[in-house]
Amino acid sequence: MRKLLPYVLLLFFLISCKDEDDNIAPREYDFEIEDFIWEGLNTYYFWQKSVPDLADNRFDSQKSYANFLSQYNGDPELLFESLLSDKDRFSWIMSDYTELEKQLSRVYTTSGMMIGLGRVGDSNDLFAFVRYVLPDSDAAAKNIERGNLFLSVNNEQLTIDNYQALLSSEVESFSIQLAQISGQTFAPTGVSVDLVKAEIQENPIHIHKIIELNNTKIGYLMYNGFVADFDDQLENAFAEFQTQEVNQLIIDLRYNRGGRISSSIKLASMLTGQFSGEVFAQTQHNHKLSSYNEDYLFEATAVQLEMNRLYVISSRDTASASELLINGLSPYIDVILIGDKTTGKNVGSYSIYDWDDEGNVNPRHTWAMQPITLKIANSEGFADFENGLQPDHRLKEDVANLGTLGEIDEPLLEKTLEVMGVLPPKSEKNQLFRFGIHFEKMPSLQDAIMHTETPTKMRKIRQPKDFALE
Repeated sequence: MRKLLPYVLLLFFLISCKDEDDNIAPREYDFEIEDFIWEGLNTYYFWQKSVPDLADNRFDSQKSYANFLSQYNGDPELLFESLLSDKDRFSWIMSDYTELEKQLSRVYTTSGMMIGLGRVGDSNDLFAFVRYVLPDSDAAAKNIERGNLFLSVNNEQLTIDNYQALLSSEVESFSIQLAQISGQTFAPTGVSVDLVKAEIQENPIHIHKIIELNNTKIGYLMYNGFVADFDDQLENAFAEFQTQEVNQLIIDLRYNRGGRISSSIKLASMLTGQFSGEVFAQTQHNHKLSSYNEDYLFEATAVQLEMNRLYVISSRDTASASELLINGLSPYIDVILIGDKTTGKNVGSYSIYDWDDEGNVNPRHTWAMQPITLKIANSEGFADFENGLQPDHRLKEDVANLGTLGEIDEPLLEKTLEVMGVLPPKSEKNQLFRFGIHFEKMPSLQDAIMHTETPTKMRKIRQPKDFALE
């Protein structure tokens, strides 16, 4: 295995070539970031063995390695993307690791609107709908609420080509032009709302409450991200469920794109308790790091509900650590999915920084990667759900009838209570198909994440190289 320093200074010098100006100084080639990317992926990347340009014997000399890096013209993202497997849908890189850390902790620069996007008919035009609003945000102060629709931002129609720019976190203030459903399409209402963005850390415990129906106490938790910063509050919510002696439990993961593996284990351990010390999940690394494969065990937690059945509300945005929770619990208890099939992210990642020889982050640049570094299976070894986990009872959200989250007549919660047997069956109408709406993927801050800390012992060290270009 190559000796690794996952962030190293590489200075490449080339004796000055003849130019029209003979006074041009020798050119200095600084491939520090490119070398960090290649070495990091060569060591940690789950699919390293199947990417020819990441092979250990890919280069026969330092010079050929330097020439390879030089062809990306100082574009680290282009190099990174070129080294990913065709199987990879989830690896990413950022030029500022502080922004990466914020993303993992669900810290956003946002107006507080958490939105979904859909296509208007067969055109490239899009509409946006508000899924929920963050408390204490500008959107909350301006009375934006779940179910609001808009077609344009700053009076510019949202399209496939411009939506990321118009909704970018870098845009500090903007206006939205509200719309409503009219017949088979959407129509502007004439109302415009000005919004201002601020940095907010979302509390992923969006709703927790107890629903009492037909002599049954049901714990309901809408949990929108596995964020370790809120593990204590998560435990408090479960402590309330335990004190109130809930009979059934619903965890709403429809908007939960994942997060910290440790939080998923903690949640699984609290809602059960009877499996402490048994295997919850198993990790699989690449062939170089197979010695780091390990079992994740159910924990002995202070709160233990000892449930033998769990109802999960799911959607296509249910991903990663959310799918880990479902898959990890399935060998032990009945896990009943209501909603849509999940994303299909059965892999996780480490945050790869450019560590120096003392384990500190290289102060000379701020690039960091979140490449897929492991696959994760349940205790039975099952991890083959790349196409998503299928619901037991299928029902998609209806943009024309989103309902109020946490209320028993909200369609997906209502359906779950019907499946549970505490509400009578109701005829289903799904306006989603009437309008022919096709959902679009949200920008990167909404991407699926399942991550864990990089073990300190895995932070191998490379030595600086001194290469010349041909």
